[in-house]
Amino acid sequence: MGDFAFQDPQWFSALLVLPLVAWLRHRRRLPVLVVPFAAGWTGTERRTRLPWPAICAYGGALLAVIALARPQRLETTRETKQQGYDIVLAIDLSRSMLAEDFTRGGARINRLQAVKPVLEAFISRRSADRIGIVVFSGRAYTFAPLTFDHDWLRRQTARLQIGLLEDGTAIGDGLGVALARLEQGRRDATTEREGAFVVFLTDGANNAGALDPRAAATVAAERGVTVYTIGAGREGVVPMPVEDAQGRRIATRQMMSDLDEPLLRDIAARTGGTYFRVADSGTIERAFAAIDQARKVEFEARTLVATEELFARFAIAAAALLALATFGATLQSKREVLA
Repeated sequence: MGDFAFQDPQWFSALLVLPLVAWLRHRRRLPVLVVPFAAGWTGTERRTRLPWPAICAYGGALLAVIALARPQRLETTRETKQQGYDIVLAIDLSRSMLAEDFTRGGARINRLQAVKPVLEAFISRRSADRIGIVVFSGRAYTFAPLTFDHDWLRRQTARLQIGLLEDGTAIGDGLGVALARLEQGRRDATTEREGAFVVFLTDGANNAGALDPRAAATVAAERGVTVYTIGAGREGVVPMPVEDAQGRRIATRQMMSDLDEPLLRDIAARTGGTYFRVADSGTIERAFAAIDQARKVEFEARTLVATEELFARFAIAAAALLALATFGATLQSKREVLA
């Protein structure tokens, strides 16, 4: 909706004078001789209202002052160039992600529980990006394709759970499927992208899959895809829940973390990314915040203002009223002369 403005607002001072002039002219005193019932001699009544030519004259003067103030209608539009990234979040769902070496509110939680809310917050912050999710353990597959529907994607993230795939840690396959998703997105010419990158989170060493992780990193580097690697979990011995065949927890045992940090560092270095080691909920949040800041798109925005001059409309209306007032005054004078 357009705004209304005046180019020369100083003309408004004249508007305050017009009502005063009309009132004084109507109330001016003249020396007269008062004769009772004189109106009855002529058959005319005493005029108490302004004649219509005077009303037209005052209206025309008012519109003329408004026209001189140069009224304009302003139409403001804001153009924003939104061009984001294609992002794939590759998440490890091997059984070792059940290790309970994280805490929230004083209670122990497993690694996947610690990661989920951080993933959802990261997705929420990247409103201009297409984001997909790849999960892997002994195998890798696409859990959610690249999409702008971030509400749906957050709901899918909440559904992530251990046991969807056979156990193991296929780091090479997980990265390979993520690159395949990005390549498919690159061929989609409907949206222009700033670039693409992968956020790769795991807590173990490569022990499954067909694709060598370093070979996958080389392919990513050749395609210009940056990979940010995140190693989850504490070093050393960590508590691991033991479940029965029905999935009920029956005990807790201690297991040794087997994170392959040199491999994750190498993948990040080959692709121009960064490696993060996260041992608690706070470091997970800081890692994703750092990635978010490193790959933030600065939107280009400009404001366009279109003006429509309304001077002619008010000037034409003022001229018409003044002409009508002149015609009315002339006609009234002729009637008085004939009378």
